[in-house]
Amino acid sequence: MKVGIAGAGMIVNDLFRFIHEVGNIELEAIASTPRSLDKVKKMAEEQGIKKYYSCYDELLEDEEVEVMYIASPNHLHYEMCKKALEKGKHVICEKPFTSHVAELKELARLAKEKQLILLEAISTQYLPNVLKIKELLNEIGQVKIVSANYSQYSSRYNAFKEGNILPAFDYTKSGGALMDLNIYNIHLLVALFGAPKTVQYQANIEKNIDTSGIITLDYGTFKAVLIGAKDCKAPIMTSIQGDQGCIVLDTPANNASRFKVLKNDQSEIEYNEQNGKHRMYFEFVEFVKIIEQKNYQRAEEMMEKSLIAMEIATKARQSAGVVFAADKNIKEGEEE
Repeated sequence: MKVGIAGAGMIVNDLFRFIHEVGNIELEAIASTPRSLDKVKKMAEEQGIKKYYSCYDELLEDEEVEVMYIASPNHLHYEMCKKALEKGKHVICEKPFTSHVAELKELARLAKEKQLILLEAISTQYLPNVLKIKELLNEIGQVKIVSANYSQYSSRYNAFKEGNILPAFDYTKSGGALMDLNIYNIHLLVALFGAPKTVQYQANIEKNIDTSGIITLDYGTFKAVLIGAKDCKAPIMTSIQGDQGCIVLDTPANNASRFKVLKNDQSEIEYNEQNGKHRMYFEFVEFVKIIEQKNYQRAEEMMEKSLIAMEIATKARQSAGVVFAADKNIKEGEEE
């Protein structure tokens, strides 16, 4: 499949680290902003990308591009996805899919109407180790407590405190700790357990944005606490505690490079199903299959997971009083 890349940030550099290992992908074109033209030109030359453009609209007009990979800042995802779908292109969009769940519902409807594939690039949902954890949940008995901490001090926080607000800490650009880091914890819980019964978010808010915070999810038979922070650091750790043992993951939920099952009888087994592959490799292998086979059922299954995650994120933000610019565009009654 012929892919057009929208964006030239860090995640695109990550893409280049593995994408040539994925079969049946041609990097057809790349685009960013006029000020980044030299950067995308260099990327195109180094990565064997056929064409480069100075703006997204030019890329959309490229008839050779079948699939758009959107790796732009968070607040642009909805608009860029919508434009691509309206141009008849399949879409792979980086996390978080949109700023508000209502936007994602609209995009899902549009993709279905146009018989196009719309997928979220969220490695957590596709990692072999995450799938293995789900398979082994019965090993620890009845789940009682889940805690996930993805805290990583951001160098941009220093600038933020001095008044230089970059997109990662900009509420008008859908930034914040929840959308940057805790979204991975959310997706991990959705991958393993689906939708919770209730969502609450207690956030540390500075200049209208959450710099860190704690999400609590009630699943009825067990409770979960998800911590995400960009203003402080801590060991990255997820534990799933059951009445017969626990599963411990000491790497981020978007990587999950290894985990252990610790039983009450003191036995311990470590697992790693990923063989050193880049964390994003597995999702793109699956994306190729889904799009080439036009597997709409599989695409809808993954969309359902994205919708649950985005609903959790939206409810969490609302409970903490974090308001994005996108929220003002949601019509009354459209959230349902």
